[in-house]
Amino acid sequence: MIQLTYDLHIHSCLSPCGDNDMTPANIVGMAAVKQLDVIALTDHNSCKNCAPFMEMADTYGIIAIPGMELCTAEEVHVLCLFPDLYAASDFDRYVYDKMLQIPNKPDIFGEQLLYNNKDEIIGSEPNLLICNTSIGFDDVYDLVLDRQGVMVPAHIDKSANSLLANLGFVPPDSHFTCVELKDLAKLQELRNSNPYLEHCQILCNSDAHYLEHISEPERTITVKSNQIKDILSALHMYK
Repeated sequence: MIQLTYDLHIHSCLSPCGDNDMTPANIVGMAAVKQLDVIALTDHNSCKNCAPFMEMADTYGIIAIPGMELCTAEEVHVLCLFPDLYAASDFDRYVYDKMLQIPNKPDIFGEQLLYNNKDEIIGSEPNLLICNTSIGFDDVYDLVLDRQGVMVPAHIDKSANSLLANLGFVPPDSHFTCVELKDLAKLQELRNSNPYLEHCQILCNSDAHYLEHISEPERTITVKSNQIKDILSALHMYK
């Protein structure tokens, strides 16, 4: 078993709330400077910048996981992490059809920039990505698992757009095996009030929208190897 430093919740400039300096190459470059082993790109309701992100990461020798921060029908944010670009792109197409088709207003919400593998702007996403989709929280586990991925309820300790804030409880028929906290100091309190969490792997990511907010190499996950499938498997091991 090996220990990998990680940050599995990072937004690029495709997310309207992401800084325009958050290009795929800049994200990977900052992760390299900070000596992170594995990072995930998780833009709001989109995986469309994952291809250049993964190519850049391969150049730097960093493990890159393609992902998305999905907004469910209940406005719960869920990280969806996938084993490869094919699975992520397939999920991206599925989610796009479930989004509210509201045109983005860049001057209000921010630009939604698309990049190629040379870190050049090739366009922008016309529909606003921070809206909720019609996908229910209870459906996310199976939809992601069907693509050999892992769902991770995001920042469950936050007062907005989180599982506990928006639903008020962990649904009794839940199957997720990993959750994300923003503040690990709240973990025991949350476990006391939500026993389901006792059996979950706990992640603490940056949710970075600016380069300087990408995590330092302070936290690790224990995995069999540095292959993405083994990293995702490690997030299942606690159930």
